[in-house]
Amino acid sequence: MELAQDSAAVEATDGQNATAPANPDSAQPSQEEEMPTASSTALQFLQSIGGEDYKYLLFRDDLVTTSDTGRELGEFSVSVEQTIRNGENCFLVHANSHGAIDNVPCGTSITAHVSERLETLEQHHHEYVKLENCPLDRKTVLIKQADNFVVNRVITQGEDVQKSTQSFPVDKMAGFISEGSNLLLHRLMIQKGIPQNFQLLSFDSDSHVCQATYKKLEDRTQVVDGVELKVWGIERTIHSKSDLPTTWQSYFTSDGFLSSRVQVGSPVTMRLARIPQPIVRDEEPTKPIFSKKPLNWEEDLQLFSKFLDRKEELKCDHSSYMRNHPELKALMADFMQFLLLRKPKDVIAFAADYFASFSSAMPTPPSYMSSAVPTPFPQSRASDRMNDLRKN
Repeated sequence: MELAQDSAAVEATDGQNATAPANPDSAQPSQEEEMPTASSTALQFLQSIGGEDYKYLLFRDDLVTTSDTGRELGEFSVSVEQTIRNGENCFLVHANSHGAIDNVPCGTSITAHVSERLETLEQHHHEYVKLENCPLDRKTVLIKQADNFVVNRVITQGEDVQKSTQSFPVDKMAGFISEGSNLLLHRLMIQKGIPQNFQLLSFDSDSHVCQATYKKLEDRTQVVDGVELKVWGIERTIHSKSDLPTTWQSYFTSDGFLSSRVQVGSPVTMRLARIPQPIVRDEEPTKPIFSKKPLNWEEDLQLFSKFLDRKEELKCDHSSYMRNHPELKALMADFMQFLLLRKPKDVIAFAADYFASFSSAMPTPPSYMSSAVPTPFPQSRASDRMNDLRKN
């Protein structure tokens, strides 16, 4: 099911499986066969994806297909755009690969509707190899229903037409990634990074559910149109239960543009021919910095006018309060007179003691409090005189 015109064409031109169509009954899943599962790391990655992650991933890839000798064989393109399907916001992924290998026209096209969590809502996958005596045409339609994924396949080889239908329960397909969603997943991985132990579910060439593992490749440089670019790689391996594992290696620029793609063991490579236009990312506006300036309010006519108005307002308010409380003048006059007479060193303590007597919270002293104060002398003078007279 992987989008690879090279493998389909090489198999057809080598004569392998070119005249023996696949048995549709062999693709039916066994009721007793245990379904593979995706890793928890991969499921967490899918759950973490949000709408903002796709902001800079809606663009088009254009590559050329070349042989191991450098001869151009065809073209490969991938486009991603937002759309609405049955009232649901999703992404339309369209991939197309066509060319000729050993003068045999071949190609693959994928049109898929994918949700934000990379769930495949619908996918149409078409592969063809136009052999002169026995052309091969394979069409696969994947549709997600309420409880099942339904896969309809029509394989036409010469005049022989075979049809098959398979159904997979949705609750058993957690972490399933189709070929359309896989193209979008690669862009997300370049942007968000590739976790360790990343294992999802996919279909092999016979529509059997199998494990698909992803791992990061070492960074390298690639020359595109005479310019050396640093690219990041992802390796995807489909572990088919009925055949050998199939591995693809894809490299991307820092913006997520596909720079090269090859199936391991195939002589056909897809390469970027021209440097794509860089994606313009929205930058957060820089917050303005205002330098602190001295406030000369006396020179500011508006501030100075407000100052004069406030000054007159306070004067009027204070004068009104003084008129309404004539006892205030008498109280202050007594305090000033008493202060100038005593001339204390600690004016604050003297004022606190003076005004404390006017407070209602202070306890009322006894009437003869002054006479109750103990004398600093142990005996009075009168008693001393009487003692002297007794001695004489």
